[in-house]
Amino acid sequence: MEHSLFVGIDVAKDRLDVHLRPTGETFSIGHDAAGLVALTERLVPCAPAIVVLEATGGYEVTVAAALASARLPIAVVNPRQIRDFARATGQLAKTDALDARALAPVAEAVRPTPRPLPDAQADELRALLARRRQLVAMRTAEQSRLGSAPPRLQTDIQAPITWLNTRLAALDDDLDTTLRASPVWRAREE
Repeated sequence: MEHSLFVGIDVAKDRLDVHLRPTGETFSIGHDAAGLVALTERLVPCAPAIVVLEATGGYEVTVAAALASARLPIAVVNPRQIRDFARATGQLAKTDALDARALAPVAEAVRPTPRPLPDAQADELRALLARRRQLVAMRTAEQSRLGSAPPRLQTDIQAPITWLNTRLAALDDDLDTTLRASPVWRAREE
């Protein structure tokens, strides 16, 4: 069955701007665990032909991992190619929302080859992302406790927060390494 929905996602540190083509629907969503869950839940039923993300210095890694683990067809593309395409179509302004609008036509016109993850890799990414969500939830709970704790307990509460920050950094590195070894990333390098 030929799909006709093309998705462009501009990835920023705190927000994802999404544009669907040809419907013209646009929306923004938080670049956090809850946002990634909401994004995949919104896109999976649409069965897009391809979801295109811009490589943005690492911010795209968790987004690509979440989408790939949901078995959505994704391609991570070079930002220079997107800017060149946008200029060629007369789009000279640059904002995150406009970048998302430029990515969807690239998905439709160029149709980069999606690189699905092998099942074992998708399962591994899903497990890594689930663990990351757990660690973030634990850190958030401890940070809430820290804010209302008496001074005598603050050091005791700060210790697990420090450990959780260290584990999250290591897990993010593991996610990055795992994704870069996947077919999705190798296609981008080619």
